[in-house]
Amino acid sequence: MTRILTLGLRAALFWLMTALVALAQTPIQDLLQTYQADVAKPSRKSIETVVDALIASGLPETRSVLSKWREKELYQRDEDGLFFFGEVAGQDIRLIDIATGQTVGAYDKKSVTQLKPNSGVRSVIATALVRYQLTDPDPAKRAEGLTAIERGAEASHLPALRASLDGETDAGLLGRKQRLERLLTIAYDDDSAARVAAIESFSKDLGVDARGALNPLLATTRKAATALPEGVNIARKVKPGSDDLDRDDAYALLVETGLAPALIPPSEQKEALIAHIENGQVAGFDVLNLNTDAARFDAYAALAATGAVRPTVTPAEVDAALASHVFYDQYLEPDAAVTGAAKKALLSIKTRVGLNQALDLGLDGLSLASIYFLAAIGLAITFGVMGVINMAHGEFIMMGAYTGYVVQQFIPNYTVSIIVALPLAFAVTFAAGVAMERLVIRWLYNRPLETLLATFGISIALQQLAKNIFGTQARPLTSPGWLDGALVLNDVVSISYIRIAIFVLGLIFLFLLLFILNKTRMGLEVRAVTQNPRMAASMGINPERVNMLTFGLGSGIAGIAGVAIGLYAKVTSELGADYIVQSFMTVVVGGVGNIWGALLGATMIGFLQKGIEWFNPSNTLAAQTYMIIFIIIFIQFRPKGIIALKGRAAGD
Repeated sequence: MTRILTLGLRAALFWLMTALVALAQTPIQDLLQTYQADVAKPSRKSIETVVDALIASGLPETRSVLSKWREKELYQRDEDGLFFFGEVAGQDIRLIDIATGQTVGAYDKKSVTQLKPNSGVRSVIATALVRYQLTDPDPAKRAEGLTAIERGAEASHLPALRASLDGETDAGLLGRKQRLERLLTIAYDDDSAARVAAIESFSKDLGVDARGALNPLLATTRKAATALPEGVNIARKVKPGSDDLDRDDAYALLVETGLAPALIPPSEQKEALIAHIENGQVAGFDVLNLNTDAARFDAYAALAATGAVRPTVTPAEVDAALASHVFYDQYLEPDAAVTGAAKKALLSIKTRVGLNQALDLGLDGLSLASIYFLAAIGLAITFGVMGVINMAHGEFIMMGAYTGYVVQQFIPNYTVSIIVALPLAFAVTFAAGVAMERLVIRWLYNRPLETLLATFGISIALQQLAKNIFGTQARPLTSPGWLDGALVLNDVVSISYIRIAIFVLGLIFLFLLLFILNKTRMGLEVRAVTQNPRMAASMGINPERVNMLTFGLGSGIAGIAGVAIGLYAKVTSELGADYIVQSFMTVVVGGVGNIWGALLGATMIGFLQKGIEWFNPSNTLAAQTYMIIFIIIFIQFRPKGIIALKGRAAGD
């Protein structure tokens, strides 16, 4: 029995030694053993040799070794000096074979040594890992590496980024790498010529990251000296007492620099005078007379002359100190060629940014104009043909928006729901408009005041009805996914896809209405009634029928506008009230009853409002007020609008 146990122990020992020999002979283990001392106790100088050897080996375990080493998860077994990955397992450390990933066993913490590289060593390892990630066969991994550098760039990333450029096969990633390499060159390269070339390459670039890299190069610090120093990069001289440098701040800078004695604050002077009062006097001055700053200053000066307190600085001495020193702003960047190139590049970028901001403002104005046009085009038809001041027009917009919301409750597909909602909103508001014209408007023709009051009352009633049905809380009208986001031309100019869709919808209705009015029988009848209703009636046209259909058409278009507006605005009972004023202004400014006039009026009001908001972006209410004032003045000079219409609506 003893012999069998002995043989078993020998066999187990043999297999254990065989496993250890095999473990020690793995290529990655052999390489680590070659640099055992430098791996166990690395320094900033020795670590580069080890990392270069690991990378040059091409072994698949290299990346894991570097990552674990950096994260302090690399261990050395004390009994034989072999290296393993380690995991904490209670009071022990579970060692894992680097090559196979298999668990070797659990060891007491005292029998293994955890490798804890310092920050300098970890920085070198991190750079090597970045190089690995930037050359990873998976494009997604390379993109992740670029994103990581963009979020937290370091000087150590520049060599790795440059080394990865030649082997990059993805055109998109290559462009990102080249751009990022130029940005890092500006910040971290030691070659002045390379930095200047990189700066000049961004002179026409509108990217925020480019400005973020260039602006720090022009950062300055204010300094004072007896004379302008030589060999420093000076931005400009500053004169005390100017808008750029207050006299008090200038003297405080001299004191801070050690070029002038500190001023004695009035509070400290007062305390010193109080502390030296004797028999009602201070240095020969009666306390009762020390009721002005000048008197206290003289008393303090006399006290300082006795050596009892430290002397203060007189105004004349302050003037002399300021006159005998120079004040200047010094660039934090020492290279004048770099700051000169950065200044030129930023000036060029600023000009281009201004032009693109003007373009962006124009697109915003065009977008707002298309919204106003959609909201007002129905009113332009009804007001122009019928002469009816319909204060409930905004509520037809609101009804269209709520129609879209109801449709989406039954059709969850947002694209399909919008396609269904547009004609349904037209049908609902067309019917509501016809009903309103038959029940109310037809009895109030040629009575504008009564029409205004009646439609205003209907407006309030419709708002309350909407509150009773849908509540006061805003309801969502969700746009399809393909309308999410924005069309981005550059870092300055962008426009949302929803606004583009509204602009396209406005164009569609513009051409559709022009076709109806100019190419159809109904359009012919509408134009005839607009020009001369009596003559139209004598020709067999029914003016009442034309008025009814026209009012319904205008109301239906308002419903479609409500669906479009509801895609980006809050759908509430007050939705229409937010656009009724702009709709009337659009119609009046453009010219009553004219489609082209409504288009021009909407364009004028949209651009005007955006322009005023640009001058005063924090107060949109003031912008609308100024816009109304401008329009009132405009109407004084052109009461019939941009395009005057002849006929009944024009008062002929």
